[in-house]
Amino acid sequence: MDTAALITAFVALFVVIDPIGLAPLYLAMTQGMSDARRRAIGRRACLVGVGVLTVFGFFGDSLLQFLGISLSAFRVAGGILLFLTALDMLFERRTKRRKDQADHVQHDEDHRDDPSIFPLGIPLIAGPGAIATMILLTGQAEGDPALYAGYMGVMVLVVLVVFALFHIAPLLERALGETGILVVTRLLGMLLAALSVQFVLDGIAGFMAQGGAAPLH
Repeated sequence: MDTAALITAFVALFVVIDPIGLAPLYLAMTQGMSDARRRAIGRRACLVGVGVLTVFGFFGDSLLQFLGISLSAFRVAGGILLFLTALDMLFERRTKRRKDQADHVQHDEDHRDDPSIFPLGIPLIAGPGAIATMILLTGQAEGDPALYAGYMGVMVLVVLVVFALFHIAPLLERALGETGILVVTRLLGMLLAALSVQFVLDGIAGFMAQGGAAPLH
C-alpha cells in the first residue's frame, strides 16, 4: 500500500473537513445541553458524515460514468472547488458561513434540539469539498483494492478525529482561544490551496495522457 498516498489523503480530508474549526461550532450548537445529549449529537453527526462520504466513495465514480464525465475533468473541477474552499479559509469566509448556519439552526424550532444531521453531519462534516475529495481519491485507487480500502479507512479516521475533538471541544477552545483557532485555520487553508492545485495539475496531466479523450463511457 502507498503510505505517501494515504498520508496525502489524510491531510486533504483533514484540511477540507477541518475538525479544529468544527469544534467551536459544535459547542455553540449544543450550548446548555447535558454532556450525554452532547455526546449523542456528536456521535450521530459523525455517523451521518461517514455514511454520506462512504456512499460517494463507493458510487461517486459510477455516477461520473453515468453522466459521461471523465475522471480528469472531475479532478480539475474538484481541485477548483477545493481551491475556493481554501480561499474561504484564508479570508475567514468559511468560518463566517459556518457560524451563520449554526445560528440559523439555533433559531429554527424544528432543528434547534438536534443539529446532528443538519448542519453538523451535512454540510459541515460531509460537505461539497469532502465529497469531491472522496470521489477524487477513490478514483485514483481504481484497480487497487488495498489502496481503495486505505482511503476509506483514512476518511473514517478523520471523522474519528472530529468525534474526539467534539468531546474535548471545551478544553480545545480554552487552550487555543479565538486567535489560535484563526491561525490554525489559515495554515490549513494554505495547505489546502497547494493540494487543490496538485489536483488540477493531475487532472490536466491525465487529460493530456488520454489524448484529450472525453467521457468515461
